[in-house]
Amino acid sequence: MAIDDFVPEWREIIETAPDVSGSPVLEAPVRYDHEGTACEGYLAWKPAYTHKPRPAVMLVHDWMGVGPNIRARAVMAARLGYVAFAPDVYGAGVRPRNAQDASAQAAGFYADLDLFRGRLQAGLDWLSAQPGVHGAKIAAAGYCFGGTGVLELARSGADLCGVAPIHGRLISHEPSDAGQIRGKVLILAGGDDPVSPDSALLAVLNELRDVGIEWELDMYGGAPHAYTIAGAPSFRAEADRRTWLSLTDFLSRVL
Repeated sequence: MAIDDFVPEWREIIETAPDVSGSPVLEAPVRYDHEGTACEGYLAWKPAYTHKPRPAVMLVHDWMGVGPNIRARAVMAARLGYVAFAPDVYGAGVRPRNAQDASAQAAGFYADLDLFRGRLQAGLDWLSAQPGVHGAKIAAAGYCFGGTGVLELARSGADLCGVAPIHGRLISHEPSDAGQIRGKVLILAGGDDPVSPDSALLAVLNELRDVGIEWELDMYGGAPHAYTIAGAPSFRAEADRRTWLSLTDFLSRVL
């Protein structure tokens, strides 16, 4: 999907990401497997940087699956020089058409966090095995459903330098397994997000504090759930802009 193939709202946002080399971003679907389930993710990279292994960022989709939203973010990350990979949580061919379908698909993973973690680990394994990727320099960020996923992946002990849930549904655990997190954590949240109320946020922060994880929190007053989804009624341009700047600053420090 070339930049011109995105809707105008996304093209405008993509162009805000600095293009560090001026060379084109290449994109390709990629197929891999998780316990017999075929998955089809999306890879974006700049060939100008393939002469040596590069830091990579795994960007996990919202509940609508691998589509224009997460592909746009992957292109933006690739423009900065990262190898950007959007893994497929649902499986190849499973692409919700509406919120009702998306809710049904997401519910299965919220109900089985081990499956959620395993599906994302399969994507991380594929990414870290690529010859153009520096396997010791990988971070993960996720939007909404994907924000839940990257924090769960980190809790499983995945080899990640950092994770950034973005307006994700924050889930705390009893007993806590936050001590398995190996990297830093950046939480990006809307101040008016009913999906992750203050109580849920505080519970997760307390888990991170208790085990000494290095964490950061950026919260945007007035921003609702899904405030980064261009074209949606929930979109808040300024909060989205600041979120991307915060994320890219975080990536530059952990990778």
